[in-house]
Amino acid sequence: MGKTLYLECQSGISGDMTVAALLDLGADREALEKALGSLSVQGFEIQISRVKKAGLDACDFFVKLDHDHENHDHDMEYLHGHTHSHTHDAKSPAHSHEHRGLMEIMEVIDRAQISDRAKTTASRIFRILAKAESKAHGVSMSEVHFHEVGAVDSIVDVVAAAVCLDNLDITEVIIPFLCEGGGTVRCQHGILPVPVPAVVHILEDSRIPVKFTQVEGELVTPTGAAIAAAIRTSSHLPEKLRIIKTGLGAGKRSYERPSLLRAMLIEEENPVPEEANREKDMIYKLETNIDDCTGEALGYVMERLMDAGARDVHFVPVYMKKHRPAYELVVICDGDRVKDLERIIFQETTTIGIRRVKMERTTLPREAATVVLKEGEIKVKKCILPDGKVRCYPEYTSVVKLAQESGASFQEVMNEFKENMLRKE
Repeated sequence: MGKTLYLECQSGISGDMTVAALLDLGADREALEKALGSLSVQGFEIQISRVKKAGLDACDFFVKLDHDHENHDHDMEYLHGHTHSHTHDAKSPAHSHEHRGLMEIMEVIDRAQISDRAKTTASRIFRILAKAESKAHGVSMSEVHFHEVGAVDSIVDVVAAAVCLDNLDITEVIIPFLCEGGGTVRCQHGILPVPVPAVVHILEDSRIPVKFTQVEGELVTPTGAAIAAAIRTSSHLPEKLRIIKTGLGAGKRSYERPSLLRAMLIEEENPVPEEANREKDMIYKLETNIDDCTGEALGYVMERLMDAGARDVHFVPVYMKKHRPAYELVVICDGDRVKDLERIIFQETTTIGIRRVKMERTTLPREAATVVLKEGEIKVKKCILPDGKVRCYPEYTSVVKLAQESGASFQEVMNEFKENMLRKE
C-alpha cells in the first residue's frame, strides 16, 4: 500500500534539502547515482556526505557544478549582499546558463533511465514550476525559459527527489505548512522580495499554508515549493501516529535558523482496516447545465479544469426547458479542489449555479507498468480485481507515440497488445 511521509518544514524547503532528507531515510544511494548518471545534461557531479547543523548530524546532498554552469545558489554574499560590483557579476548565471524550455526539460526526464512513477513525479514538479513562472512573467507556459529552476542543479534536484520517493515507495505525503522568511534575495531577474514571485504563485495554486518568520532570507526556494506542491497529499497528521524512521537533510544557506528539513516515515497507531478505508473513499461531483456557451468555450473550460486538478471532466447532451439543446458539465474531483474548480466554472461559462454531490466510491488497487510489443514498449495501467486477477489497460498517449515511431497503425498496436495479453493468460 506504500508508505506515508511527513515533512517538517520549520526551516523551509529546497530541492537539495529534500533529496538529503530522503537519502537519510534510506533511499538507495547507488540507485540514485545510476539514475542521475543517465541524465542527458552535463556539467555536474554529486557529493553525498554527513554534516553538522546546530550540532545535529544530517545528510548533505550537493550538486557540484562546473565553472560554466555555476549559479551561486549557495553563495550568501551573492544572494543577499546585493553589491552590483561584486566579482560574481563577471560570471553571472545570465552569461553561462543553458536556458531550457519546458518541453526540453520533459525530454530530459523522459530519456532518463528511471521508473515511470519517478518520471511522472519529476514532470509534475516542472509543470508546477512552469505555471508559476508563466504567471510571474506574463507569458504562456510554452514560452517560459527556465533560468534558476531550469539550471542543471535544479534538474538534478527534481529528478533525484522523484527517484528517492519512488525508491522508498512513498504514496502519501503530509505537509502541514511551510515556513518562509522575509527581506530580499538576488536572482536571475534582479533583487526580488521574499517569497519570490514563483514561490508565491505556487503557494497560491497549491493552497499549502505558509507561516512567515522573522528570518531575513529565502527559506522556501521555487524548486522546494514545487516539490512540496507536487507530492503533498494531505496537510493533516493523524491524531496518533508511530514514527518508523527519521531522516534529516541539510541545506547550504546560513541563516539564523539552521537550514534543516526533517522527514519521517509514519503510520497511524490504529490503522483503519482496508475495507473501511474503501468505504470512506469520498469524491465530489460538480454538475451544471449550460445552453449558451460556444463549443470553443466549453473545450477551453475542460482544459482549465483538468489542469487545475479535476480527476475527470465530461459533457452530456441534454434538453432544457423550452426544448433547448444544451450540455451538462460534469466534473469529478477531490474535496480540496472543489472551490478552485467551481471558481473556474463560474469564470469560464455562463452558468449561475452548480450542483455539488459528495459521493462514496470503490476503487481497484492500481500501478503503472510497461508491456513490450514487437513494435516497442507501451505504458499500461495494471488493476487488481477483487478475485486477485490482474487486468491491464494501455495508456492512449503511449499507444499513439509507439504507432507514430514504429510506422504501425493505432489499431495494429492495439491488436498486438491484446494478443500479447492473451498469450500471457
